[in-house]
Amino acid sequence: MLSPADVLSAILTNPTDINHVRFLATPDVTYASINYHNPDLNKIMSCAGTSHGPKGIVKTFVDVGRFLEIQSFKPEALFGSDTFTAMFGRLTYKSTVLEKVVATPFAVFSKVAKGRCSYLQFVEDTFATGASLRSSGSWTFRSDPHGGEVVI
Repeated sequence: MLSPADVLSAILTNPTDINHVRFLATPDVTYASINYHNPDLNKIMSCAGTSHGPKGIVKTFVDVGRFLEIQSFKPEALFGSDTFTAMFGRLTYKSTVLEKVVATPFAVFSKVAKGRCSYLQFVEDTFATGASLRSSGSWTFRSDPHGGEVVI
């Protein structure tokens, strides 16, 4: 039986192969991609959000491939317990439509029991991802209680 860290690593080596993912995940695996539920982000990237089952993982990674061309995926740390695993690293991709290159940190969290993943969560710099998909216009923000607006 694979360790939780080995299960996580194995899923990420080939997340678009349904037979591969089915072997490593429970039938009801929950996958959270970037966030749990964000309708505005879904307008930009339909692959963001929560899905269930191995098909949800595969569909998400296939859809991500339509938006982003992965140029490098470099895990820097992988550790965990007999149930939980975390991976941190660097991800570089190019948006397929606008061809903007982004380098971002990423984090993946998983829950594994008896050699099968039941929960998987992948997060990265969503602001950078959104910027790589932005074709025009500006964004206006107000975050500092003592400052003004910032326009990017």
